[in-house]
Amino acid sequence: MYASTLGSVRYTFPDLKAVLAAASPPRSGDQLAGLAAGSMEERVAARYVLADLPLARFLEDAVVPYEADEVTRLIIDGHDQAAFARVSGMTVGSFREWLLSDEADTASLSALAPGVTPEMAAAVSKLMRNQDLIAVARKCEVISAFRNTIGLKGRLSVRIQPNHPTDDPTGIATGVLDGLLLGGGDAVIGINPAADSIETQVMLLQLLDELRERYRIPTQSCVLSHITNTLAAIERHAPVDLVFQSVAGTEAANRSFGVDLALLREGRDAGLSLGRHTVGSNVMYFETGQGSALSAEAHHGVDQQTLEARAYGVARAFRPLLVNSVVGFIGPEYLFDGRQIARAALEDHFCGKLLGLPMGVDVCYTNHAEADQDDVDSILTLLGVAGVTFIMGVPGADDVMLNYQSTSYHDALYLRQALGLRPAPEFEAWLVGLGVLGPDGRLQGQADMRLASERLLRLSGGRLTTAIGELP
Repeated sequence: MYASTLGSVRYTFPDLKAVLAAASPPRSGDQLAGLAAGSMEERVAARYVLADLPLARFLEDAVVPYEADEVTRLIIDGHDQAAFARVSGMTVGSFREWLLSDEADTASLSALAPGVTPEMAAAVSKLMRNQDLIAVARKCEVISAFRNTIGLKGRLSVRIQPNHPTDDPTGIATGVLDGLLLGGGDAVIGINPAADSIETQVMLLQLLDELRERYRIPTQSCVLSHITNTLAAIERHAPVDLVFQSVAGTEAANRSFGVDLALLREGRDAGLSLGRHTVGSNVMYFETGQGSALSAEAHHGVDQQTLEARAYGVARAFRPLLVNSVVGFIGPEYLFDGRQIARAALEDHFCGKLLGLPMGVDVCYTNHAEADQDDVDSILTLLGVAGVTFIMGVPGADDVMLNYQSTSYHDALYLRQALGLRPAPEFEAWLVGLGVLGPDGRLQGQADMRLASERLLRLSGGRLTTAIGELP
């Protein structure tokens, strides 16, 4: 039992997960689950309790029982006590103050990351203002690599997401080339297939691999199918770069996705066995989103942001190249409006970076949410200041296959130019050599872009073709 008195009113909380839920900023998912604080006063009382809790308490009092959940066992059994030693005597409140201090620099935060559990990260984020989340995340540098180097300070990578409602190869390839000519694609060229078939996945993998090899692009590709489909594609000798899977913060939620930790290990081992990486050996790509465990009725009475952080605990165990929260995708039932989406995006990015993940964010919303592209612009800018690792590049910011709104290739250009950010170094050198970017890192004018298009034509032997056929 935990308690705090404000004025003449005493607020009580039966367990640690009740404290965490009540301390969370307002969001529709926690209200839907009946976990949110009943008033602002109760929320403040919960934060008083949380601020005084020792960090070590989270190693003793699991929000999801150790015996019943393999994610909890992964977090506890994999905890690095030596890394934790630096902050082991702190409370959640004093941990916040230390994170905001000059003592917590990039090197210190990198060394600390293995000693922070997801619940610790979630707890301290609940005591932070938005600017605190930005200030601390900005100090983190998490580097990963496959065919290029992602996460260096001063860099912003972009996933090209050229989804098509019928998986049309010409439409997809045209979207890829559009993204490349606007400087995107250094994070990954990643397709969400409309058809859930191994044949479609193999076809799309072959398409992306021929595009990459034909234009000598220093990046990686991925078809975001279920991991069992990817394993089957590997058995068919498909050119798999990254192994993708959506993950959540409880064993039961992951089971609803058709995965467990053993299957994720199998997928990573299979990806590594192909030896397609050149610069680094990070072969996994994970997506997450607040509310996934609640939507699967697998939340164990834990608030959605804490469970989201636990999903990062799953991802961390597999040394991924990329992790991103699809922050507004699940809908307004979990994040109601632009304000809630903005807060969740900053929390997710902060927690991921604090835990040592190469964290990106899909800044997005569904069409029935109380949000619009102005909200996306604001969130995108905040994340850029916070040092987000990568964002999405969707043609026109409108994913016509998944039917949601995200960020476009032009949004990525805006963010790079506004904040002086550049692509991954190997990819930037390719763009400069092609004439897409100038030596100053800025996109070239129309005349230079025509030259870049002509160079692409020469690289392709005079025609923009793929294994599927010639492009228009």
